Amino acid sequence: MLNNCMAPAKLNLFLRIVGRRSDGYHLLETVFQLINLNDFLHFELRTDHHIHRKTNILGLAAEDDLVIRAAKVLQQAVWNKTGNILGANISIEKRIPMGGGLGGGSSDAATTMIALNNLWQGHLSRKELMVLGLRLGADIPFFLFGYNAFAEGIGEKLRRIDTPSLWFIVIDPGINISTRLVFSSLELTKNTKSVKIGCVSKSSKTAEKNDLEKVAVEYYPEVKRAISWLSRYGDARMTGSGACVFCSFTLELVADTVLELVPSQWKAWKVKSIREHPLKVD
Repeated sequence: MLNNCMAPAKLNLFLRIVGRRSDGYHLLETVFQLINLNDFLHFELRTDHHIHRKTNILGLAAEDDLVIRAAKVLQQAVWNKTGNILGANISIEKRIPMGGGLGGGSSDAATTMIALNNLWQGHLSRKELMVLGLRLGADIPFFLFGYNAFAEGIGEKLRRIDTPSLWFIVIDPGINISTRLVFSSLELTKNTKSVKIGCVSKSSKTAEKNDLEKVAVEYYPEVKRAISWLSRYGDARMTGSGACVFCSFTLELVADTVLELVPSQWKAWKVKSIREHPLKVD
């Protein structure tokens, strides 16, 4: 049994759309920043092949859950490699808001793959897990990679990067954004100039924008209101495809003060940057 396996959230410190592939996927550049807002997952070994989600999650059927899909993909890979097939009972404590651009579902899937690779003694390497994860979602390889990263391609080309130690206020405006709607908008910038990784490494002020934000705020005024409010205290922007927005602070005391002022209609967290994923691939 493996209990309290952490699945951390992420922020996109910036996100630039720099092109588009022939299959329609957008090419991007971003910096993924891990933060200490976590879901917690618990795994119990089963000696049969069944994978069972013990937790009911409103609006998310088990068969559609990335956690269950990741477990099944890993189960097949372990069977192919070792000839063994085992199952698991999985419980999930959700703390990361769903559909907020914080990567909660992808992080849960990555933690599931790391934990079950250990529990099932699959002995798959990190690179092997990343290849499997990419089949399920473009953000999953980052959480398996294990470090803050500069990402290219559709998010799967990763290079480790050192980011400043910062505090963040993260606001959830309480809405769900359609990622498909944002990416399909004719207003979406698709050819932002590429940024050099060396420039990103030397300055936290490089490329501080999110190309998806311009579209999202037009369709979702509550996101615009949250960004406008948080911008009183710093350089606020949206993470991922939204709807959560964030602002960074070097001093915890300042972040505490801003957190107390957040309007009551929004959920908000004070979080801290972390340097690496709390779980390691054995």
